[in-house]
Amino acid sequence: MSDTKFLAGEKVYLRPVEPADLPRVCRWINDPETRRHIGEIRPKSIADMTEWLNGVYKDSNRVWFIVTLNDCNKIIGEAGLIRIFHPWRAADASMILGEKDALGKGYGTEAMRLLLGYAFNSLNLHRVGIGVFDFNGRAIKFYEKCGFRREGVLRDGYFCDGAFHDVILMSILDTEFRENH
Repeated sequence: MSDTKFLAGEKVYLRPVEPADLPRVCRWINDPETRRHIGEIRPKSIADMTEWLNGVYKDSNRVWFIVTLNDCNKIIGEAGLIRIFHPWRAADASMILGEKDALGKGYGTEAMRLLLGYAFNSLNLHRVGIGVFDFNGRAIKFYEKCGFRREGVLRDGYFCDGAFHDVILMSILDTEFRENH
């Protein structure tokens, strides 16, 4: 696996996803708690993940990274931008810190800062959005800490475990990001 530091911070760096990363990403996505928080309802195989990665490579409206610890090159998560639409200078973000021992240590905050810096400073985007399920209070607090603001609700937008849940729509603008970073 590569240790190419495409975007580097103090604690973590982001690098392109490689085929050798897929078993770990597949494990994270198939984790029941993670699946519930990201809305994934079907099991994912390595073949599925390979098809996904090939799609990422071919799609100029998506960019994906592996989140890696600087001090030991341990892979702890993945993050990306999807639905990049340059005419509107907008995209949506996604992040999974799949290694449970990496939570609560500031790695995700730094990784999101790197991802947003790339979105606003390199891709010249103006707005990055994200949808978070109402029961995922930890994620809502995380995105608010990163500067995202609540902007709306998709009422009963997600069906999980036999019940409907609201989807909290959040976004951050380039000007808001620059004010805080």
